[in-house]
Amino acid sequence: MTTGFALGIALCFLQGFLFCGFLATFDYAPEANAARSENSFSAHLNGKATSLPLNYSVYQDVHVMIWIGFGFLMTFLKRYGQSAVGLTFLVGAMLVQVALLFDGVSNVGKNGKVPLSLTSLLNADVAVAAPLISMGAVLGKTTYMQLILMGIIELAIFTINKYIGEHCFMAVDAGGSMYVHIFGAYFGLAVSFAFGMKDKPKEHHQEGSTYQSDIFAMIGTVFLWVFWPSFNSAPLQGDDQQRAIINTLLAIAASCVMSFAISALVSNENKFNMVHVQNSTLAGGVAIGTAAGMMCEPVGALVIGSLAGCLSVLGYKYLTPIIQKRLKIHDTCGVHNLHGMPGIMAGIFGALMAGIASEETYNDSIYQIFPARTPSAGDKLAELRDNLGIDAGLDRTAGQQAAYQLLALVVTLVNALVFGVITGMLLRMDVCGTVSEVEKFDDAFHWELDGDVEHDVPVKKRETITTRVTEQMSMSHI
Repeated sequence: MTTGFALGIALCFLQGFLFCGFLATFDYAPEANAARSENSFSAHLNGKATSLPLNYSVYQDVHVMIWIGFGFLMTFLKRYGQSAVGLTFLVGAMLVQVALLFDGVSNVGKNGKVPLSLTSLLNADVAVAAPLISMGAVLGKTTYMQLILMGIIELAIFTINKYIGEHCFMAVDAGGSMYVHIFGAYFGLAVSFAFGMKDKPKEHHQEGSTYQSDIFAMIGTVFLWVFWPSFNSAPLQGDDQQRAIINTLLAIAASCVMSFAISALVSNENKFNMVHVQNSTLAGGVAIGTAAGMMCEPVGALVIGSLAGCLSVLGYKYLTPIIQKRLKIHDTCGVHNLHGMPGIMAGIFGALMAGIASEETYNDSIYQIFPARTPSAGDKLAELRDNLGIDAGLDRTAGQQAAYQLLALVVTLVNALVFGVITGMLLRMDVCGTVSEVEKFDDAFHWELDGDVEHDVPVKKRETITTRVTEQMSMSHI
């Protein structure tokens, strides 16, 4: 039995387990249940039925980001384009089902079933972004079953970590910069570190880009750039959502401009570097995520976006080679520079904004943005409950809320690093298959490529080429 055949059988079994999980767990939410008379076709004709939710357009935007944005962003490798898009398609489709199951565990209704709604699908899409970010750190070096297993483990820890942050610490992270971007980036880097402990990262002749592959990668960049305001505003409503859209657009526009500027300053011949343009231009969307719905003022969004763009470009130029050489962490897509460092910046900026938030600036909406700051008793709570439907909080001060924001940031980092290393050690086992040095960054490992002349090079010749590589910095596209 070949390895590919065995992995295909394993994939079928995994989908079978998901069948069983959905059968035991889910039922349609009330608004999607045909048994309710208010949802009937006649009710629609009379205008009495619930219309398509307002967040459907946001869901579609996030959906495009996950499958088109992430997929095409990773097509920069000259011989790994089919795998970048195709494996994102496969892994995303598998993990969105897993994310629904994990998220549903904490939302079981009185009948023992989990109501499945459009909000559930939106939350699952956002959750899948974390393992796809991690995928960028190990792109080209794993089998698809290794990616799926990594994603399943990661989503389990992601769900627990997010529950701790949102329900135990009551930390605000509207755009998921902490729970999604930081967690996904450092989980993937920790997995890559575990791989590097076994085989020291080496420069690979296939790890580079071409003129055409860079253009394809820009498709992903543009889609992500355009739809990022929807990603950051997805869980919000009302004026919070409008602020998130405004702040994100300003931050990501500023990061785009500064990424081009700094790239021209630090690159050879003072020209633009395509890696910076493909990635660092998006850093502002990550950096504003935690505070996206807060009153950070338009100039604040511009400043944080500009700083994120600069930090990301400098990270690609100077920090990535050091991390690979000193820590043996090979970061194929540079997720540390796009998601990791800007995510940490977002967490710190979010804590700062929480620390200076006052009722004078926010009025009563401060208790909607920071529920833990709501009074636990008294006349003020009664007023908030009657007028806005706000439940009792924890009487936190602004300083206490800021401290819990930082605590959520630290706990997320620790969980990502610790469980990422453990997951990487598990993935090094042969049960999910392995990719040899010769087969890395090559579509031929996963795909039929009949008629592809370049892939018809004899294996022994390719092995000879590979043995001549040095142990210098990979990511030769930088």
